[in-house]
Amino acid sequence: MNWTVFRRMASAVVIAGALSGILLSGVQHLQVSKIILQAEEYEKAGEAAHAEAPHSHEAAPVAAVAADAGHAHEHSHDGDEWEPADGAERTAYTVLANVSMAIGFALMLVAAIAVSGRQVSWRSGLLWGVAGYLVFFVAPSLGLPPEVPGTLAAPLHARQWWWVMTAGMTAVGLGAIVYARAWPWKLAGAVLLVVPHIIGAPQPEVHGGLAPEQLARAFIQATALANAVFWLALGGLTGLFYRKFG
Repeated sequence: MNWTVFRRMASAVVIAGALSGILLSGVQHLQVSKIILQAEEYEKAGEAAHAEAPHSHEAAPVAAVAADAGHAHEHSHDGDEWEPADGAERTAYTVLANVSMAIGFALMLVAAIAVSGRQVSWRSGLLWGVAGYLVFFVAPSLGLPPEVPGTLAAPLHARQWWWVMTAGMTAVGLGAIVYARAWPWKLAGAVLLVVPHIIGAPQPEVHGGLAPEQLARAFIQATALANAVFWLALGGLTGLFYRKFG
């Protein structure tokens, strides 16, 4: 691959990723952020109540357990650690993180498209976006659904390993089903899709959280919608600019 082709592909990655990341940030601002802020209020209230109440190791309520376990697993920091202030600063860092993530995913899409050797347009790019949505959101969410702050969870490293395993097996499985010509390979791909769920995602010893269940369900729905919009946009834009610049 010469420098000109690489530069054109990089341009497609950066432009598609930046636009998709900005779009995701907008959808999150409308659908997701409000739910997170509400859940954080419950989390802070639960932690404050737990700090004031006497500790009981014999019969700890769910709120106290969530304040201890959730805070330890998810935050693992003291009160002096820096975090962006609510408002414009937090929004700016969210947009920066989303754009960086989107560029990384766009690079993966371009690599997969190049390896496939198939022509791509914005229409076929949408199918690549659907595949990305299935691989990186739907499949992992079947075992580890999105969680609002204050939710009890298994140790972080265990969840990370299961997430990576699930995404990897789902990607390979879908690739085998779509591109393999021999039926044994297609069957092997189908098996790979279900293996992570047979193994099972790591679960906490006690299920529960500080936020109401209704808020947790709303968060799952909003996150699913935001990710669907993001992946369709990323796939379509990647296909469009890959064809235009590549």
